[in-house]
Amino acid sequence: MQRLFKAYIGSFSDLRREVWLLAFITFINRAGTMVIPFLSLYLTKNRGFALEEVGWILTFFGLGSVAGSWLGGKLVDQIGHYKTMAFSLLISGVLFIFLQFPTSFWGICAGIFIVMLVADTFRPAVFVAINAYSKPQNRTRSITLIRLAINLGFSAGPAVGGLIIAGAGYSGLFWVDGITCITAGFLLLKLLHPKKAVENPKEILSIPKSMMKDKPYLVFIGAMILFGFVFLQYFSTIPLYYADVHFLTEFEIGILLGINGFLIFLFEMPLIKYLEGKIRSPLFHVITGTILVAISFLLINLTGWVGILLVGMIFLTIGEMIAFPFSNSFALKRAEGGKQGSYMALYSIAFSIGHIFGHNSGMQMINNFGYTLTWNLMILLSLIACRLLIYVVFLVKKESDAPVLEA
Repeated sequence: MQRLFKAYIGSFSDLRREVWLLAFITFINRAGTMVIPFLSLYLTKNRGFALEEVGWILTFFGLGSVAGSWLGGKLVDQIGHYKTMAFSLLISGVLFIFLQFPTSFWGICAGIFIVMLVADTFRPAVFVAINAYSKPQNRTRSITLIRLAINLGFSAGPAVGGLIIAGAGYSGLFWVDGITCITAGFLLLKLLHPKKAVENPKEILSIPKSMMKDKPYLVFIGAMILFGFVFLQYFSTIPLYYADVHFLTEFEIGILLGINGFLIFLFEMPLIKYLEGKIRSPLFHVITGTILVAISFLLINLTGWVGILLVGMIFLTIGEMIAFPFSNSFALKRAEGGKQGSYMALYSIAFSIGHIFGHNSGMQMINNFGYTLTWNLMILLSLIACRLLIYVVFLVKKESDAPVLEA
């Protein structure tokens, strides 16, 4: 046990102070993000919208996320990641508080679009900040530390959010979410100082000047769109599945979602450190993670036993722990030699597109065809994403004339 503990602590070594501060600020921000996991339940139970209407509202969520990611990339390239992050945290905090007040369908659509437009300018900025504050050899673990902060906050957020709903109603979520965003913004300004990206000429790839001509990266983005489409079901349609089919309460749903974040907090960093020591490309690990996410949907379709929900969540979590850090790492690697803000904005947009089509399509499908067929489609889309990623492997291999994937 002592050796295991030392190995766990060692997996956090050699990370810069700025990365730890960035992780702390991200944790404060994410711990208050209680609205998003309960958004579909809030819209159906509290506001009385039909599933079709919720699907369209979540489409505006995705449109705002796409626009915010694009805007964030532009802002990063023009004013830098530091100012972009500060702007996003402070303004989105105020907007989250006001999001509780619209009651009409179009009012909520407009409100959620504006909130996500501002909030998701943070995403490409934080990716570039990781590149600025971390050592090149520790980049994947720096990404993982940020994800740990996100998921530790997320493990607490939904559980506390369920208690807030039980005690004070949904309104309390918007206040807590807004206040924590503003707090994170002030902490950023107080604790973290601006810094330009670390130059590492030895690692700069021979990437086409135009990102839109970088074929391996564009195919990779296509795979990430499909992966995001599937993964995001766990934060829109899956909570409805928990409630409608297995009759879980908001608190129980919050606990189950919180387990995801807690497991990531415990195991992701040691897992990433272990996998970094293997002779594998980041794409190999992204493929593995995608397959595990597909298995999670297969499992919940096999039986009506309520315990399978926990097993499925464990498979999803392991897949997420592997796929996200290494996909981030691959995207940052391709961004070297190009405009980092634009590259990472496109990476963020891939998941924003998942928000646009994933939530709405999932809602429409479960409304018209039921949960079983919907989950089968998620499995199929995951396998298509794996096929695209394998194609990227061979494109990169052809580009570099060196093997990048080993069996």
